[in-house]
Amino acid sequence: MIGPSRKRSLIWAMLHVAGIVGLMALATTTRAQGQEDAGQVAEDASEAFALNCFSPFMTAARAGEVLAGPGVRVDFYDLDPFSNAAPSPVTGRPATTGTDRRCEVAFDGDYADLAASAAIAGLETEGIRTEAPIPDRYQPNEGTALLGARQLNPRRIAVVHVGTRPGPNGIETFMFVERLMPIAP
Repeated sequence: MIGPSRKRSLIWAMLHVAGIVGLMALATTTRAQGQEDAGQVAEDASEAFALNCFSPFMTAARAGEVLAGPGVRVDFYDLDPFSNAAPSPVTGRPATTGTDRRCEVAFDGDYADLAASAAIAGLETEGIRTEAPIPDRYQPNEGTALLGARQLNPRRIAVVHVGTRPGPNGIETFMFVERLMPIAP
């Protein structure tokens, strides 16, 4: 027979073990939820990039509305809009030499394959299919999943780069399209 003090000790021990098991389950659930949330951010950001960044009518205000969100970093400028929209100044990283427009999203984690697939789908949706030579200033890095150039019209080229790089929270996936300044006739 177990005495009352021994019973209390066993009950406390069982509660302690149950608490530890519960905390471990909570930690596992929280970690899985964080990974699920990161995956959803990657899917949403990649889709938003594909649907919007290849449009000649994108503006900085629109980029803030459709690209920005929790976990997504956006960099957009358009110094010479195709539409009658006002120019959008460079506010993020410095403008790449020889470009007049950048549309970029970045988010935590390695989702380069997902992002590259979305970028290719966006190019197809907009009908941007004619390949162009990639200017020398664009070089693949270790994390590059996609680097290509497309002819927008006889005088304009766009470069698309998708991959991973060091970010503020570890590895980040980036997607950008930059429009080069017109080629002189």
